[in-house]
Amino acid sequence: MSSSAPIRVLIVDDSALVRKMLTQALAADPQIVVVGTAPDAFIARDKILALNPDVITLDIEMPRMDGITFLKKLMQFKPLPVIVISSLGSAGAAATIDALQAGAVEILCKPNGPCSVGDLGLSLAEKIRTAAASQVRNRGRFAPAGAARKASPQLVAAPGVGSAARFASDRIIAIGASTGGPSAVAEVLAGLPANAPPVLIVQHMPAVFTTHFAERLNQECQIEVKEAVDGDLVVPGRALVAPGNFHMTLKQSARGYFVAVGEGPAVCFSRPSVDVLFTSVASVARKKAVGVLLTGMGSDGARGLLEMRNQGAFTVAQSEETCVVFGMPKEAVRLGGAEATLALSKIAPAVLRHLAQPVATLGLSKAG
Repeated sequence: MSSSAPIRVLIVDDSALVRKMLTQALAADPQIVVVGTAPDAFIARDKILALNPDVITLDIEMPRMDGITFLKKLMQFKPLPVIVISSLGSAGAAATIDALQAGAVEILCKPNGPCSVGDLGLSLAEKIRTAAASQVRNRGRFAPAGAARKASPQLVAAPGVGSAARFASDRIIAIGASTGGPSAVAEVLAGLPANAPPVLIVQHMPAVFTTHFAERLNQECQIEVKEAVDGDLVVPGRALVAPGNFHMTLKQSARGYFVAVGEGPAVCFSRPSVDVLFTSVASVARKKAVGVLLTGMGSDGARGLLEMRNQGAFTVAQSEETCVVFGMPKEAVRLGGAEATLALSKIAPAVLRHLAQPVATLGLSKAG
């Protein structure tokens, strides 16, 4: 696609009203043109072949063939960037996590309830531009719903780390991600043993969806994963996911680490913000922390990762080749915030190797 050519969008939704609303919401953006709409997967298939869109918006619940099945077929035969536009209900949010597993790039809530058409138009246009620039790959790191992996409690060994590795109780891992992040986060967490240091996660995702994201991760990881609640203790073997629309910060008391969850202004246009989390981890845990910045559009997390590195933490950015969007990691590398830039598959082993070392032997240039 030429950088000067408008982004061609196909809208797939069984509701004529939603198709009209989405088309109107995008009409004012000169960089985007809606080339067609489709009420179901079969008409969408024909229009994809005829219109050659750059990006597709996709409903989950449709007649004749549901959106998840269609998405899987699309990724197999003609991979394209797909933005899922789903309802905020529990069933819709859960199905959207399946869509991310099947290869969707982004998710948005439908224009009803708390989502106005005007707000959707702004966010949808930005996500369409992000999707058009993404590297589409059929990502499948989530376990199918209900297919838990926790039945096998053995520790995961990384190269250079024994299967019975022990980690200091005050070590901590902070992870940030945006576009393409759910599967990337899942891959990193799946590589951590049941006794891993605590993990704090900011994944840009609307409210409600983060609940189901955490539940799905909990099904497939050796560590416990839950959506964070204000005051939650940060303990080994547990990962806390920042809830959608709330910042999460690390705090410390005589009892140890805990998290604060609150609203506050958006940072880098995001709430939760990776920068907010990373900056707090830099201040509290300093050289006892590891920071990991994964795929995502924009710059959220880049300055926070730099602050972590300046405080002596080990910092990692995901490599361009394995990112869906090399935006946030790229900015971190540019600022000098990433001590290492690694392929996604190598991040968990590198983190474990680092955490298995006593802090005093790490040879860090900045004292904490």
